[in-house]
Amino acid sequence: MTTRTMTVSQALVEFLANQWTVDGTARERTIAGMFGIFGHGNVAGIGQALLQLQEQQPGLMPYRQARNEQAMVHQSVGYARMRRRRATWASTASVGPGAANLLTGAALATANRLPALLLPSDTFATRVSDPVLQQLEHPHDTGLQVTDAFRPLSRFFDRVSRPEQLFSIALAAMRVLTDPAETGAVTIALPEDVQSELLQVPDEFLQPRQWHLRRPLPESGPLARAVVAIRSAKRPIIVAGGGVLYSGAEDALRALVELTGIPVGASQAGVGSLAWDHAQYLGGIGATGTTAANRLAAQADVVIGIGTRYSDFTTASRTAFQHPDVRFVNVNVASFDAYKHGSQLPVLADAREALEALAGELGSYRVEAAYAESIAAERDQWNRTVDRALAPTGRTPMTQPEIIGAVLAASDPRDVLVQAAGSLPGDLHKLWRVRDPLGYHVEYAFSCMGYEIAGGIGVRRAAPDRDVLVLVGDGSYLMLHSELVTAVAENIKLVVVLVQNQGYASIGHLSETVGSARFGTAFRAADGVEPLPVDLAANARSYGVRVIDIPSGIDAPARLADAVRLAKSSEGPTLIQVQSDPLVYGPDGEGWWDVPVAATSTLASTTAARAEYLQKRQSQRPLLG
Repeated sequence: MTTRTMTVSQALVEFLANQWTVDGTARERTIAGMFGIFGHGNVAGIGQALLQLQEQQPGLMPYRQARNEQAMVHQSVGYARMRRRRATWASTASVGPGAANLLTGAALATANRLPALLLPSDTFATRVSDPVLQQLEHPHDTGLQVTDAFRPLSRFFDRVSRPEQLFSIALAAMRVLTDPAETGAVTIALPEDVQSELLQVPDEFLQPRQWHLRRPLPESGPLARAVVAIRSAKRPIIVAGGGVLYSGAEDALRALVELTGIPVGASQAGVGSLAWDHAQYLGGIGATGTTAANRLAAQADVVIGIGTRYSDFTTASRTAFQHPDVRFVNVNVASFDAYKHGSQLPVLADAREALEALAGELGSYRVEAAYAESIAAERDQWNRTVDRALAPTGRTPMTQPEIIGAVLAASDPRDVLVQAAGSLPGDLHKLWRVRDPLGYHVEYAFSCMGYEIAGGIGVRRAAPDRDVLVLVGDGSYLMLHSELVTAVAENIKLVVVLVQNQGYASIGHLSETVGSARFGTAFRAADGVEPLPVDLAANARSYGVRVIDIPSGIDAPARLADAVRLAKSSEGPTLIQVQSDPLVYGPDGEGWWDVPVAATSTLASTTAARAEYLQKRQSQRPLLG
């Protein structure tokens, strides 16, 4: 066996550059590149290895500088979703605070079941210099470090404490990274001394290696039982989750529903599974869903979950499905999700393979005419509601639905909308009319404030032929706006619409519903009265971003739409600031979200909210199907 003398970092970087994901006829690099911020923990290890590889084989492992470690992971996740989980980026960070800054990103990747490779540096494995700068010290466990915090946040975690461990750890990490059922944050902790140590590396380790994505076929028994259940259904409904898009199953879904007439409600991750104007599409389902989806969900006797993890928003905190004998046919690559709600009809399979098999087995089955009529009626009623919500009202400042309407009007079918937190995800789930399977990118498993700009950059990296429209509230913008500098540095085209409403509008509204009177949710001076004189547009301008400020007025919606069109025709990043009225909400979709209310209080508002909460809880069901 021939070997090469390399450092651990050099071997790891070259190994990663030669990993390939194969998904049917699609083949692409599993690790498209590496983000990094360097410190004493990784500058002589991974940093040196990246530089050396770029000089020896330019372009094999692209490096991109970042401004915040958390944002590196957000970029990776945005990229991975747009590539349908076939590719992602790696992120290298230094010890201590650099590594700790990756933790939020790790949790986000794992919650969303999206691949991201994290390479946090660790303190000396030899402990020859203990305690080094930024090292933790625990008297009860001197080996416990920041990187151990990644264990519960990662789908895979290991530490390369000795050079020869690299081979098994790297291969095990890649297996999890490319497994649709297990993927998420994959973390390899790298002690700063081990990164630079010598290793005899077999040539085989550095050769191109292919990782074939698993697309398991449904077993005949579970498939047959699912078919029997669906055939017996009078009012079936499909819940389309992110798995539909990750497996490229949107065409198979469309074929099935056109054959059977079964309607579809989408989770946040599943929006795009059908175009908004498809006859079987009901829009978002659950707590932030539409009346069309939620009314039909309440009557459904068979719920067919396709690639969904059934979050509390999707089930409206287990109030969405009210039929006394409801059954769940759960199609998922992960048994953990397929068996949810006590389902006796799990189908462990790839979404596309299962949908195609169901279509072949259901044959002449079609929903009854009366049900088809109710589907059409509910769709028509909701679409008219959306038309009214998106239309200009003449209010000053604009309402958030008006802002969405103006951005939608200026968008093109293949544009990608990016959002994550605040009140916008709820309104977008109801109102955004998606026209492309990958046109809706709302991170709502972790709903991380600050994801939007970094995630949008990741989307643009993955799809440079698409315009990326980032909608972000002022609260979320303040959490993580520094990656705008990355967009400027690399001239990455990004259209950021900053919705300025002087506070945390979403939690303000929620605070009212639980009787807490918007306490602590508005941006005000210490006296609690005067609005803050903060100019976020000036902040973006100081980074070198082109800024368009939309003044409030009756023509603001038209000005906003024109600004979006101008930004789409320009190069590089543009930020458009627009004022919004935080007290005007999108239309009610008749969903509910369980947020407990104080059981006793001296506040009349809390007492009233508690009574309403108890009444709502009466409709919660165990959902054992």
